Amino acid sequence: MDSELLFRFFEGLTTDSEDQTIKEWFDASPQNQEQFYQERKLFDALILHHDQSSITAYSSILVEEPSTDRKRILFGTFMKVAAVIAILLMSGLLYMQIKNSNQDYGMQSISVPAGQYVNLSLPDGTQVWLNARTKIEYPVSFNKEQRIVKLDGQAYFEVVHNEDKPFIVETSKGNVSVLGTKFDVMAYSGEDDFVATLMDGKVKVDLTSDPSQSLTLSPNTRAVLRDGKLEVSGIEDYDVYRWKEGLISFNNASFGSIMRDFEKIYGLRINIDNTHVGKYSYTGKFRFVDGIDYALRVLQRDIKFEYQRDPETHIINIK
Repeated sequence: MDSELLFRFFEGLTTDSEDQTIKEWFDASPQNQEQFYQERKLFDALILHHDQSSITAYSSILVEEPSTDRKRILFGTFMKVAAVIAILLMSGLLYMQIKNSNQDYGMQSISVPAGQYVNLSLPDGTQVWLNARTKIEYPVSFNKEQRIVKLDGQAYFEVVHNEDKPFIVETSKGNVSVLGTKFDVMAYSGEDDFVATLMDGKVKVDLTSDPSQSLTLSPNTRAVLRDGKLEVSGIEDYDVYRWKEGLISFNNASFGSIMRDFEKIYGLRINIDNTHVGKYSYTGKFRFVDGIDYALRVLQRDIKFEYQRDPETHIINIK
């Protein structure tokens, strides 16, 4: 199969006739399916690096005899891709089952490690930022009727507008439906919090446990799940959404809430045995890459506490 055609398919640029051609080729042999998987893995790596020119260059290399210059381009691309994958995330194809043009072609799964964040492009061009310890699943190519992604964690979306294909974010607690907009969703499966925040456009929020609870957000508002009920409030601090820049931001935050955010970002458990720290608040920013120990040492400059970190369980005790 022509690699350039597969790359256009992954970008959602193929016609119905080309989709059918790819389907028949895919079903023809296990070797064809293996080639499909390999091409998709490379395409995803290039997408994660945000290098459209490398995607185009690689497609050209595959359909022509590579020159020395093109070999250099390809080698450089592979080096950059390898670095991105090693540092930022683990990704892999869950399954592949090509059917008709109204169904999804397969699911891509991306998981972000603790203390990291990543920005990627979905097949329709939608931009997504994933926070630490977040997992997203999305089709290799969206079907003709809707664009559905599954989220466990926190993500910021800038959705490409398409009135004919709604964009839906499914989580364990609630779903968010849009046509084209900018919004943030937080719904970690191991936690009770569910927050959908709208920056621009319009979104519909539905509660998974109670479909009768449904509301539409206007810009600069958010839906928060409290005691089983969806409540709407304004956005008080936009800095908290700077996590997509790799920043943990606090504005007059209590010590306890700061520790909860550290737990979420770094995948740790923090026990607070020092009751005196509860009276302190803090305003400031930390970088993900600096790590939890650096952040705690900075806090110790203003707040009196000691901490111990168990080397085996990595549980942190505040004393």
